[in-house]
Amino acid sequence: MDYLAREGAPIAPALWEKIDAAVIDNAKKHMVARRFLSLYGPLGPGASVVAVDSAAKDEALENGVGRITGRRLVELPQLYEDFSLLWRDLEEAQRMGYPVDLSAPAAAAQRAAKREDELILFGSQALGMEGLMNASGAFQIKRGDWRTGEDAYKDVAHGIAYLSSNSMLGRYALVLSPEVYLNLQRLVPNVGLLELDRIAKLVDGRVYPAGPYGAGKAVLVCAEPQYMDLAVGADLAVGYLEQKDLNHYFRILETVALRLKEPKAVVVFE
Repeated sequence: MDYLAREGAPIAPALWEKIDAAVIDNAKKHMVARRFLSLYGPLGPGASVVAVDSAAKDEALENGVGRITGRRLVELPQLYEDFSLLWRDLEEAQRMGYPVDLSAPAAAAQRAAKREDELILFGSQALGMEGLMNASGAFQIKRGDWRTGEDAYKDVAHGIAYLSSNSMLGRYALVLSPEVYLNLQRLVPNVGLLELDRIAKLVDGRVYPAGPYGAGKAVLVCAEPQYMDLAVGADLAVGYLEQKDLNHYFRILETVALRLKEPKAVVVFE
Protein backbone atom coordinates (compact mmCIF):
# COMPACT_ATOMS: atom_id res chain seq x y z
CA MET A 1 0.00 0.00 0.00
CA ASP A 2 1.30 3.43 -0.97
CA TYR A 3 0.48 5.11 2.34
CA LEU A 4 2.41 8.20 1.27
CA ALA A 5 0.10 8.58 -1.77
CA ARG A 6 3.02 9.38 -4.03
CA GLU A 7 2.32 7.04 -6.92
CA GLY A 8 -0.73 8.90 -8.18
CA ALA A 9 0.47 12.37 -7.23
CA PRO A 10 0.97 14.87 -10.09
CA ILE A 11 4.60 15.42 -9.12
CA ALA A 12 7.47 14.48 -11.44
CA PRO A 13 9.98 11.90 -10.13
CA ALA A 14 12.83 14.41 -10.49
CA LEU A 15 11.00 16.89 -8.27
CA TRP A 16 10.25 14.18 -5.70
CA GLU A 17 13.98 13.45 -5.51
CA LYS A 18 14.76 17.11 -4.86
CA ILE A 19 12.03 17.38 -2.22
CA ASP A 20 13.28 14.24 -0.47
CA ALA A 21 16.86 15.52 -0.52
CA ALA A 22 15.85 18.92 0.88
CA VAL A 23 13.85 17.30 3.68
CA ILE A 24 16.39 14.66 4.69
CA ASP A 25 19.41 16.96 4.45
CA ASN A 26 17.81 19.69 6.56
CA ALA A 27 16.39 17.27 9.10
CA LYS A 28 19.83 15.73 9.63
CA LYS A 29 21.35 19.16 10.21
CA HIS A 30 18.92 19.95 13.02
CA MET A 31 18.29 16.59 14.71
CA VAL A 32 20.21 16.31 17.97
CA ALA A 33 19.10 13.12 19.73
CA ARG A 34 19.79 10.91 16.71
CA ARG A 35 23.45 11.89 16.94
CA PHE A 36 23.89 9.84 20.10
CA LEU A 37 20.90 7.47 20.30
CA SER A 38 20.93 4.10 18.55
CA LEU A 39 17.97 3.41 16.27
CA TYR A 40 15.67 0.43 16.78
CA GLY A 41 13.86 -0.25 13.53
CA PRO A 42 12.36 0.78 11.21
CA LEU A 43 9.52 -1.44 12.37
CA GLY A 44 7.20 -0.39 9.55
CA PRO A 45 4.50 2.27 9.19
CA GLY A 46 1.82 -0.01 10.61
CA ALA A 47 3.57 -0.50 13.96
CA SER A 48 1.61 1.37 16.62
CA VAL A 49 3.37 0.20 19.81
CA VAL A 50 6.82 -1.02 20.79
CA ALA A 51 8.00 -3.02 23.80
CA VAL A 52 10.35 -1.46 26.34
CA ASP A 53 12.13 -4.08 28.45
CA SER A 54 13.80 -3.34 31.76
CA ALA A 55 16.77 -5.24 33.14
CA ALA A 56 14.29 -7.19 35.27
CA LYS A 57 12.53 -8.72 32.25
CA ASP A 58 11.63 -12.34 32.85
CA GLU A 59 9.01 -14.94 32.01
CA ALA A 60 6.83 -15.79 34.99
CA LEU A 61 5.38 -19.30 34.82
CA GLU A 62 2.62 -20.37 37.19
CA ASN A 63 -0.25 -22.85 37.02
CA GLY A 64 0.36 -23.57 33.36
CA VAL A 65 0.35 -19.90 32.36
CA GLY A 66 3.37 -17.83 31.38
CA ARG A 67 3.65 -14.08 31.06
CA ILE A 68 6.50 -11.64 30.55
CA THR A 69 7.31 -9.33 33.44
CA GLY A 70 9.47 -6.22 33.34
CA ARG A 71 8.05 -5.17 30.00
CA ARG A 72 5.80 -2.27 29.07
CA LEU A 73 4.34 -1.15 25.77
CA VAL A 74 4.89 2.37 24.49
CA GLU A 75 2.91 4.03 21.73
CA LEU A 76 4.67 5.06 18.53
CA PRO A 77 3.06 8.46 17.94
CA GLN A 78 2.98 10.07 14.53
CA LEU A 79 4.92 13.32 14.27
CA TYR A 80 4.21 15.44 11.22
CA GLU A 81 4.69 18.83 9.58
CA ASP A 82 2.94 20.10 6.46
CA PHE A 83 4.10 22.35 3.65
CA SER A 84 2.88 23.42 0.23
CA LEU A 85 4.23 24.26 -3.21
CA LEU A 86 2.25 26.77 -5.26
CA TRP A 87 1.29 25.77 -8.77
CA ARG A 88 2.38 29.12 -10.19
CA ASP A 89 5.87 28.69 -8.76
CA LEU A 90 6.18 25.22 -10.28
CA GLU A 91 4.95 26.40 -13.67
CA GLU A 92 7.27 29.39 -13.69
CA ALA A 93 10.28 27.28 -12.70
CA GLN A 94 9.51 24.83 -15.49
CA ARG A 95 9.00 27.60 -18.06
CA MET A 96 12.15 29.49 -17.16
CA GLY A 97 14.26 26.39 -16.57
CA TYR A 98 15.45 27.30 -13.09
CA PRO A 99 15.27 25.18 -9.92
CA VAL A 100 12.10 25.03 -7.82
CA ASP A 101 12.44 26.98 -4.58
CA LEU A 102 12.40 24.30 -1.87
CA SER A 103 12.50 26.64 1.13
CA ALA A 104 9.08 25.37 2.28
CA PRO A 105 10.05 21.68 2.62
CA ALA A 106 13.40 22.67 4.14
CA ALA A 107 11.67 24.78 6.81
CA ALA A 108 9.13 22.01 7.48
CA ALA A 109 11.99 19.52 7.90
CA GLN A 110 13.57 21.81 10.48
CA ARG A 111 10.29 21.94 12.39
CA ALA A 112 10.00 18.14 12.17
CA ALA A 113 13.49 17.73 13.62
CA LYS A 114 12.62 20.08 16.48
CA ARG A 115 9.42 18.16 17.18
CA GLU A 116 11.29 14.85 17.35
CA ASP A 117 13.96 16.20 19.69
CA GLU A 118 11.33 17.80 21.90
CA LEU A 119 9.56 14.44 22.26
CA ILE A 120 12.81 12.66 23.10
CA LEU A 121 14.12 15.27 25.52
CA PHE A 122 10.90 16.35 27.25
CA GLY A 123 8.29 13.74 26.34
CA SER A 124 4.65 14.68 25.89
CA GLN A 125 2.11 15.28 28.61
CA ALA A 126 -0.72 14.65 26.15
CA LEU A 127 0.74 11.24 25.28
CA GLY A 128 1.76 10.41 28.84
CA MET A 129 5.41 10.11 27.79
CA GLU A 130 8.51 11.21 29.64
CA GLY A 131 11.71 12.43 28.04
CA LEU A 132 15.34 12.37 29.05
CA MET A 133 15.10 15.72 30.84
CA ASN A 134 12.16 14.69 33.04
CA ALA A 135 12.49 10.91 33.31
CA SER A 136 11.32 9.36 36.57
CA GLY A 137 14.21 7.62 38.28
CA ALA A 138 16.91 9.77 36.68
CA PHE A 139 19.77 10.86 38.94
CA GLN A 140 19.49 14.54 39.89
CA ILE A 141 22.47 16.82 40.47
CA LYS A 142 22.05 20.35 41.77
CA ARG A 143 24.34 22.23 39.47
CA GLY A 144 26.50 25.14 40.47
CA ASP A 145 27.13 28.33 38.54
CA TRP A 146 28.19 27.15 35.09
CA ARG A 147 28.87 30.72 33.95
CA THR A 148 32.09 31.01 35.92
CA GLY A 149 34.67 28.93 37.75
CA GLU A 150 34.89 25.15 37.42
CA ASP A 151 31.44 24.16 38.65
CA ALA A 152 30.40 22.89 35.22
CA TYR A 153 33.41 20.59 34.91
CA LYS A 154 32.99 19.31 38.46
CA ASP A 155 29.26 18.66 38.01
CA VAL A 156 29.73 16.73 34.76
CA ALA A 157 32.58 14.75 36.32
CA HIS A 158 30.26 13.99 39.25
CA GLY A 159 27.64 12.71 36.80
CA ILE A 160 30.14 10.48 35.01
CA ALA A 161 31.38 9.15 38.33
CA TYR A 162 27.80 8.24 39.24
CA LEU A 163 27.23 6.44 35.94
CA SER A 164 30.50 4.53 36.08
CA SER A 165 29.96 3.57 39.72
CA ASN A 166 26.69 1.97 38.60
CA SER A 167 28.55 0.01 35.89
CA MET A 168 27.10 2.18 33.11
CA LEU A 169 30.09 2.45 30.83
CA GLY A 170 30.22 3.38 27.18
CA ARG A 171 29.13 6.34 25.09
CA TYR A 172 28.41 9.32 27.30
CA ALA A 173 26.62 12.31 25.76
CA LEU A 174 25.85 15.73 27.19
CA VAL A 175 22.92 17.79 25.86
CA LEU A 176 22.72 21.47 26.76
CA SER A 177 20.31 24.28 26.10
CA PRO A 178 21.88 26.94 23.83
CA GLU A 179 22.67 29.53 26.49
CA VAL A 180 24.33 26.92 28.72
CA TYR A 181 26.40 25.78 25.75
CA LEU A 182 27.48 29.37 25.06
CA ASN A 183 28.29 30.00 28.74
CA LEU A 184 30.91 27.26 28.49
CA GLN A 185 32.68 29.02 25.61
CA ARG A 186 35.11 30.73 27.96
CA LEU A 187 38.77 30.31 28.79
CA VAL A 188 39.64 28.68 32.10
CA PRO A 189 42.29 30.73 33.92
CA ASN A 190 45.77 29.14 34.03
CA VAL A 191 44.59 26.22 31.88
CA GLY A 192 44.50 27.66 28.37
CA LEU A 193 41.40 25.70 27.36
CA LEU A 194 37.78 26.56 26.90
CA GLU A 195 35.60 25.12 29.66
CA LEU A 196 33.55 23.44 26.92
CA ASP A 197 36.66 21.71 25.54
CA ARG A 198 37.59 20.40 28.99
CA ILE A 199 34.11 18.98 29.47
CA ALA A 200 34.05 17.56 25.95
CA LYS A 201 37.11 15.47 26.78
CA LEU A 202 35.09 13.76 29.52
CA VAL A 203 32.47 12.58 27.00
CA ASP A 204 34.73 12.00 23.97
CA GLY A 205 33.44 15.12 22.26
CA ARG A 206 29.76 14.24 22.47
CA VAL A 207 28.43 17.62 23.63
CA TYR A 208 25.33 18.82 21.80
CA PRO A 209 23.48 22.14 21.95
CA ALA A 210 19.75 21.44 21.78
CA GLY A 211 17.07 23.70 20.34
CA PRO A 212 14.97 26.36 22.07
CA TYR A 213 13.27 24.13 24.63
CA GLY A 214 13.81 26.30 27.68
CA ALA A 215 16.70 27.90 29.52
CA GLY A 216 19.16 26.23 31.86
CA LYS A 217 18.68 22.66 30.63
CA ALA A 218 21.44 20.05 30.82
CA VAL A 219 21.35 16.26 30.77
CA LEU A 220 24.06 13.60 30.69
CA VAL A 221 23.30 10.09 29.44
CA CYS A 222 25.02 6.79 28.89
CA ALA A 223 23.64 6.22 25.41
CA GLU A 224 24.33 2.51 25.03
CA PRO A 225 21.37 0.65 23.44
CA GLN A 226 20.86 -1.59 26.47
CA TYR A 227 19.89 1.57 28.38
CA MET A 228 18.07 3.63 25.75
CA ASP A 229 17.40 3.91 22.05
CA LEU A 230 15.03 5.50 19.57
CA ALA A 231 12.33 3.18 18.25
CA VAL A 232 11.32 4.02 14.68
CA GLY A 233 8.17 2.73 13.03
CA ALA A 234 8.06 4.77 9.83
CA ASP A 235 11.21 6.79 9.35
CA LEU A 236 11.07 10.39 8.17
CA ALA A 237 9.36 10.55 4.76
CA VAL A 238 7.32 12.90 2.59
CA GLY A 239 3.76 12.10 1.53
CA TYR A 240 1.34 13.83 -0.82
CA LEU A 241 -1.78 15.21 0.86
CA GLU A 242 -3.86 16.86 -1.82
CA GLN A 243 -4.13 19.37 -4.61
CA LYS A 244 -6.30 22.26 -3.54
CA ASP A 245 -6.91 25.45 -5.50
CA LEU A 246 -4.32 24.01 -7.92
CA ASN A 247 -1.62 24.15 -5.22
CA HIS A 248 0.13 21.03 -3.91
CA TYR A 249 0.14 20.07 -0.22
CA PHE A 250 2.61 17.66 1.36
CA ARG A 251 3.24 16.07 4.76
CA ILE A 252 6.52 15.13 6.41
CA LEU A 253 5.83 12.32 8.86
CA GLU A 254 7.45 9.71 11.06
CA THR A 255 6.47 7.44 13.95
CA VAL A 256 9.04 7.34 16.76
CA ALA A 257 9.37 6.87 20.52
CA LEU A 258 12.15 7.01 23.07
CA ARG A 259 12.77 3.62 24.69
CA LEU A 260 14.30 4.42 28.07
CA LYS A 261 15.03 1.00 29.51
CA GLU A 262 17.18 2.15 32.43
CA PRO A 263 16.40 5.58 33.94
CA LYS A 264 19.57 5.37 36.04
CA ALA A 265 21.51 5.92 32.81
CA VAL A 266 20.28 9.54 32.85
CA VAL A 267 21.76 12.38 34.92
CA VAL A 268 19.78 15.63 35.00
CA PHE A 269 21.49 18.83 36.12
CA GLU A 270 18.95 21.06 37.84
